[in-house]
Amino acid sequence: MNTPRIRCAIYTRKSSEDGLDQDFNSLDAQFEACAAYVASQRHEGWKLLPDRYDDGGLSGGTLERPALQRLLAGIQAGHIDMIVVYKIDRLTRSLSDFSKIVDCLDAVGASFVSVTQAFNTATSMGRLTLNMLLSFAQFEREVTAERIRDKIAASKKKGLWMGGNVPLGYDRHPDPNIRELVVNAVEAKTVKTLFRLYDEMRCLRRVVAEASRLGLRSKRRSHSSGRVQGGNPLSRGQIHYLLRNPTYLGLIRHKQKTWPGQHPAIVDTDLWHRVQARLQAASAKPRGRGVAADRKGDPAATSLLTGKFRDDTGDLLTPTHTTRHGRRLRYYVSNRLISGGPDPTGWRLPAPAFETVVTKVVANHLQHCAKHHQLLSTPDLRIAGDLDIQVGNLITALGSARGRTLPDLIAAGQLDIGNIRIDLNPLFLAKALDIAADDICAEATTITAAFSLRRRGVELKIFTGERDPHPDPVMLRTLAKAHRWAQALRTGTPLHDLARREHVSESYLRTRAQLAFLSPSIQQAILAGRQPTGLTVKRLIAGGVPLDWAEQDRKYNFRAPSPLP
Repeated sequence: MNTPRIRCAIYTRKSSEDGLDQDFNSLDAQFEACAAYVASQRHEGWKLLPDRYDDGGLSGGTLERPALQRLLAGIQAGHIDMIVVYKIDRLTRSLSDFSKIVDCLDAVGASFVSVTQAFNTATSMGRLTLNMLLSFAQFEREVTAERIRDKIAASKKKGLWMGGNVPLGYDRHPDPNIRELVVNAVEAKTVKTLFRLYDEMRCLRRVVAEASRLGLRSKRRSHSSGRVQGGNPLSRGQIHYLLRNPTYLGLIRHKQKTWPGQHPAIVDTDLWHRVQARLQAASAKPRGRGVAADRKGDPAATSLLTGKFRDDTGDLLTPTHTTRHGRRLRYYVSNRLISGGPDPTGWRLPAPAFETVVTKVVANHLQHCAKHHQLLSTPDLRIAGDLDIQVGNLITALGSARGRTLPDLIAAGQLDIGNIRIDLNPLFLAKALDIAADDICAEATTITAAFSLRRRGVELKIFTGERDPHPDPVMLRTLAKAHRWAQALRTGTPLHDLARREHVSESYLRTRAQLAFLSPSIQQAILAGRQPTGLTVKRLIAGGVPLDWAEQDRKYNFRAPSPLP
């Protein structure tokens, strides 16, 4: 009778990085013990796989470990039958995570073994023993975490620097055993300059502009991996955070409290308190409400299209408003939403965006009619030049004085699912163009255009007519990476090696690399910026990219190519 072969993979882990640089470290000791155990089970058909799965310097309280993820992927792919660990807590210290691992193993008929803890999980007593061991492991991890948090809090009360990103103006002490910050003289000048600028200007926007002019830069950091970060122009958020950082006053912050630090201050006390008072005063000012918007009768505060448009049910769109964070937000809503309460079929349009879109549609229509001599019922080339000038003046008036021109020019409007209809006032149009009303072409007073709404986050966008090409930079970058990654995988580069080289997770790389298999027509549309409205990378990878090109067109709302005759 042939003994079934059991493919074994050894998993090792160490929580800290101490000693990992030694020729023979804890991971090697665990591996040798597990390898010896596998060798002892050779008569049972156990065979050790050549790949090693080592996670050094990673906690057992999470499953986000590179080697563990590779191990689980190998199990799901059917390449591994048995996980061998030195102790159960090397695999995980969390009961909930252990349950996920067991479910993954059970789904493919795999198992695991601990070489120093003998128990049989096929029996109820064995499962009880395992759960008790994991409970103690999780308890140990939580107690250790509490002890570390208490140690950090006590150390910060003594003014010690307990790690993290060193702020601009300071460096770590050259002696790694001394937990203090030392002043970086060059960077300290930048910090003092920023505090002085805000004290004088009292405006973050002006400080950002002046800092950029002076060539002030953020702190440049070199990581152990060789990656260099920082050294860029300071953003508004970075400057605001810097101005609020009590480290520059010689303090150490822990949660909501500050303690006297053992490092020297960079900013004197008077300047610090002046800047904090001005920042606090600036944060209390209401934003988003200009003086002009509060003036009675100002176009910016007036609903220009009141009584002009109806929705697809014939209900009149009524102006309304709400106040949010001190800002007055205007809308056009179906009248039944005001008089009759909630209705899922009702329309609710942001007023400024709707007025801008209507203005653009009318202006484009007038420009098109003038260019193709469609304004007059009987085209007259003798006045075509003068008519073009009058149309240009009217379009300029729509853009610069909408409060007076737009309501008079529009007689009525109708919104339907997918399109908008606008009827122009022929008498006002004739007067604006300095021609007789009877000379206006009837078709020129009726406008029909595509109309759609798209929600992006919390913001509602309105789109009409044909969109101008607008390439999405995020989508373009991701598509370029997808082709590069797909080429590397085709040439035999392992997925985990490629993910490590690109500094991304394997799941991230796997989902984005699929974009290289989009149809040529879809990729050309993305490159030209003519992808459907609302199409994003997140939507492209949701549920995976279909291999069938026709299915891709349907899923991503691309128009399928016309069939050949």
